[in-house]
Amino acid sequence: MTPTATVLALWKPFGVMSQFSPSADKPTLKDYVDRPEVYPVGRLDHDSEGLLLLTDDGTLSHRLTDPHFDHPKTYWVQVEGVPTDTALYQLRTGVDIQGQMTKPAGIRRLPDAPDLPPREIRYRAHIPTSWIELILTEGRNRQVRRMTAAVGFPTLRLVRVAVGPIGLTSLQPGEWRQLTAEEVQRLHGMDRPRGRQFRR
Repeated sequence: MTPTATVLALWKPFGVMSQFSPSADKPTLKDYVDRPEVYPVGRLDHDSEGLLLLTDDGTLSHRLTDPHFDHPKTYWVQVEGVPTDTALYQLRTGVDIQGQMTKPAGIRRLPDAPDLPPREIRYRAHIPTSWIELILTEGRNRQVRRMTAAVGFPTLRLVRVAVGPIGLTSLQPGEWRQLTAEEVQRLHGMDRPRGRQFRR
């Protein structure tokens, strides 16, 4: 990390592209962040929301996105239906996505709907919805949505609430803050051996 490195935490809103370059008919990060020196660390799909880190620190960006480091990312996921114990076990141990098994994941039911800003989702009468917490150490394309669909419980709303030790804290959709030097050090210091086994 260089002395002038900048790391920002943004709550990327639903429908926003994880890029600064123009995108036809969709808003981009440029509509929310006025710091031209930073770029996103990884991405969130336009129909997902929550924590997106931005930085001008290439080393940190590499370490957070390189699958070798197995950095955990935490998601709150609203799904259609109430996942069974079997479905949760499948998510925890790995499911087949396009011929490749996902890595072991942390998974638990959330007892209540989390306190999040309201957002309209598709509604189907007589079909309940529920929330789970999912912790992944990989970031394949649309992985969370494909995982929950694979076990029969499609994702309705997807919010990333943490990257390693950094959470959304008091941010609201579209807001961002600059990480403190201590928080950046925590990001740099969270590397761990591969192959962590989740027990949640």
